[in-house]
Amino acid sequence: MTSIAAAAPAARVVAVRGVRALAIAAAAIAALVATTGWERDQRLVVAAIAAATVAWVATRVDDAVVALAAIVALAVAGAVPADALFGSLGDPTIWLLVGSCMLAAGLSASGVAERAAIALIGRSRSVRGLWHRTTLALILTTFAVPATSGRAALAMPVFRTIASALPTAHQRALSLLFPAVILLSAFASILGAGAHLVAASLVEAATGTTISFLWWLLLGAPVAVLTCVATTELVLLGWLSRAQRAIDVAGVANAVRDAHPAERRSPAAARALALLALTIALWLTEPLHGIHPALVAIAAGVATVLPVVGSTTPKHAFAAVPWTLLVFLAATLALGTALVTSGAADRIASASLGALAGAHPAVVLTAIVVASAAAHLVVQSRTARATVLLPIVLVVALGAGINPVSAALASTAAAGFCLTLTSSAKPVAMFAAVPGIATFDRASLLALAAATGPLVVGITLLAAAWLWPALGVPLETPTTPPLRGTR
Repeated sequence: MTSIAAAAPAARVVAVRGVRALAIAAAAIAALVATTGWERDQRLVVAAIAAATVAWVATRVDDAVVALAAIVALAVAGAVPADALFGSLGDPTIWLLVGSCMLAAGLSASGVAERAAIALIGRSRSVRGLWHRTTLALILTTFAVPATSGRAALAMPVFRTIASALPTAHQRALSLLFPAVILLSAFASILGAGAHLVAASLVEAATGTTISFLWWLLLGAPVAVLTCVATTELVLLGWLSRAQRAIDVAGVANAVRDAHPAERRSPAAARALALLALTIALWLTEPLHGIHPALVAIAAGVATVLPVVGSTTPKHAFAAVPWTLLVFLAATLALGTALVTSGAADRIASASLGALAGAHPAVVLTAIVVASAAAHLVVQSRTARATVLLPIVLVVALGAGINPVSAALASTAAAGFCLTLTSSAKPVAMFAAVPGIATFDRASLLALAAATGPLVVGITLLAAAWLWPALGVPLETPTTPPLRGTR
């Protein structure tokens, strides 16, 4: 009897795995059927990406493994050269992330980022002031920690300290605020998310336009700050009553300071802060000295672990580098590039433009932004979404008379909205259940997403129409040359 009972769950597991495998195979076959008449390489690339997308959505297999399997299958089939995979590991964006993570490890080990946040939040005198100071502190961490999950981990101790000193309603509201700001503020920096590095790489490969650290900061920071500030107000007004917003938070500020007492800045902290300042200065002044940002990042990472000038050990710094993410980035960069260079993105875009034939560029851009914002409901990984969407967005934009760079930025900004489900992003899942703290429920998360989604879409469209043209990225393109690498 026991053996029969034990066999039932095992049979269900086998059945579920079989259904998932069939779904992946069905996606690949459907893609091959839908692309009948296309070139062989184009059909194989679309089939591989369709299968990978289903695997990302429907299975628990690591995203990096799925991406690697897809690009390796294409290389074995001869649809892409093997160098497409090997070369992507040497892409500057990979090394930029390696160096940045090593630098961030030094900042974390020295306590610079946490002490700065505590100093800022500990001066709050009202609920609104506490919320906005928290928002500002989280935005600033975008430039110190290069991944949203890493920033969520850094912010968790601060969250627990603040929330534990607040009433239940404020705890729930704060549990919404933290992940929302962490995710939306990422667009302020090219290092804010791996998807940004993918976007910059694909834009450069397709159009020849290089988006530097400074240029992304100028284009992205206003959008990130505005969406974060607006979301903070939404949380304040939507989840706290007037009376709840009027409580005295001096005790909270004192609790924050007591839990994290001010210490004299250590030599390691001073070195880490100086190195961060120098690194950012070199990134911002790239047009003057011409040193590649990735080289600056690697130099900073090496300096972080040197005995005299560094602030952490090589073991700790290398452990802080998300190697799985790097492999995932390399594989998805190769997939995205294959989608463009094979001409498959052009084919898909032509079919998409058929539905938007004759539409005004503003309508096409709105469709791109809305689709990008909604994509997290299908593909949870931000980087995977960029891999699937951006090659098509670039071609669709060009065909509609929209500047591909503007369209790619708008798509990337909108794709940063991923708050609808607990599974939509790691920061949301991390703040959904914190022991000893009252956190948001599903209804509250859906309500926040319903309010924030249109806000993100609207601000992104306004930036593309008015802000970015003023900064050198026009909305429309006067001429429509083919994208580099397309057939």
